Amino acid sequence: MAGNLYLVATPIGNLEDITLRAINTLKEVDLIAAEDTRHTMKLLNHLKIKKTLISYYKETEKIKSDILIEKIINGKNIALVSDAGTPAISDPGEEIIKKAIENNINIIPIPGACAFVNALICSGFSTKEFIFIGFLSKNAKDKKKKLEELKNENKTLIFYESPHKIKSTLENILEILGNRKIVLARELTKIHEEFIRGRILDILEKEQELRGEFVIIVEGTEKKEEEKEFLNSLTLEEHYKYYLNKNLDKKEIIKKIAKDRNKNKNEIYQYFINK
Repeated sequence: MAGNLYLVATPIGNLEDITLRAINTLKEVDLIAAEDTRHTMKLLNHLKIKKTLISYYKETEKIKSDILIEKIINGKNIALVSDAGTPAISDPGEEIIKKAIENNINIIPIPGACAFVNALICSGFSTKEFIFIGFLSKNAKDKKKKLEELKNENKTLIFYESPHKIKSTLENILEILGNRKIVLARELTKIHEEFIRGRILDILEKEQELRGEFVIIVEGTEKKEEEKEFLNSLTLEEHYKYYLNKNLDKKEIIKKIAKDRNKNKNEIYQYFINK
């Protein structure tokens, strides 16, 4: 009988941020696949857990995935952990998850810490709709291309960034997205946890030394007046078709039409129900 693949979230800083279920899972599995075995060993030592570890990092995902899948097929229960947070969120995991699905292996998520979620809920920006981008490309051209794609996005935008690139990334965001309101969530759950709030230009001009791992939360853009006028000049059917062409579902379309026209969404819903 095949074993299970457990996706176990681990603390992003404070070691107390691990669930009882995660601890019990790490105790019970046969093997732990870790992004950095040295890092995970520190956590296991803290929890007084002795377990066999195998390294599983980005450059070895394809090879190690086959090895781990074979072990699961042969009955082993394996936990996948990243250095911090939830596996497969800007960390290794996608390859083994895809292969587990292909092999009808049971995948069990063990929820826990996730840096971008904690940064978002403390940002004060809209949490109703957001786009998580993670790390932007290291290639300058691709990085700017991605930001250009997001330029007119009115959803909250979320990025990860390392300390040595934070300044250049903020400069790129300023250049392409404009002087938006942002929140820099730094060293989440750690001793020096900090939320830096303000317009991008104001933060850059302070020339403070920005240390630590960052989550960048960027406020979405407001619809331009010309676009609002255009949308409100359409009939409701035309307005609906406008968003339908953007591949939105009916529920999302009705919410957007209501927001554009400053109407109650139930009123818009009733209009289309009665058509």
